[in-house]
Amino acid sequence: MTAGPATITPLGDRALVVHVGDGIGDDVFRRVQAALHRLRAAHPAIVDLVAGYTSVTVHYDPVAIDASNGDAPWATLARQVAEAVSDLDAVDLPAARTVEIPVCYDGALAPDLERVADHAGLSPASVIALHCAATYTVQMIGFTPGFPYLAGLDPRLATPRLSEPRTRVVAGSVGIGGEQTGIYSLATPGGWNIIGSTPLSLFDPAREPPSLLRVGDRVHFTRIDRARYDAMVRR
Repeated sequence: MTAGPATITPLGDRALVVHVGDGIGDDVFRRVQAALHRLRAAHPAIVDLVAGYTSVTVHYDPVAIDASNGDAPWATLARQVAEAVSDLDAVDLPAARTVEIPVCYDGALAPDLERVADHAGLSPASVIALHCAATYTVQMIGFTPGFPYLAGLDPRLATPRLSEPRTRVVAGSVGIGGEQTGIYSLATPGGWNIIGSTPLSLFDPAREPPSLLRVGDRVHFTRIDRARYDAMVRR
């Protein structure tokens, strides 16, 4: 895993990709966070920033870039972006938010809990305890709007995805896919092992911001029973 100087490449005529390292790890993730922090105010033409594991995609409005020097808009913006990310290791990051996510691990809400337990050689109760004991970090939002990829899963709970994905996984489902855990933000097909469900809405386009979680957040899962889950869903 390396973390040398950031490199910038165009992605079509409305986006740039800022590569900050190779491989998934804490050092590269910190550089991704630092790039996000710096790029938010790098240029008024920037309309959105999308974090990946090793990069940040900068979406921009080319009409808002002064190209009177004859350069293409992306080249003009790339110089500003390069200056903003020139020394990412020196960035002091703001303190991370901590978000508590209630999860019901009972019955039909946890169709793959037994599978994860069998794979780990643990009881379902131990799986739940380990899943709730960890502190997770939101390393990426993707797949669907608001879906968080969470690092920090206890290695004992790592479980391969289903050989045949389900055609529909309901929003709020909490799953394990390989070495990660995540939460389905919308009802979609999916192959993660579903071990519970949260009554919280991970994505609401009428909310500001629409996504409940953001890159860099710390997440704790807390167990709730079915009665509490149903009461929170009815709110």
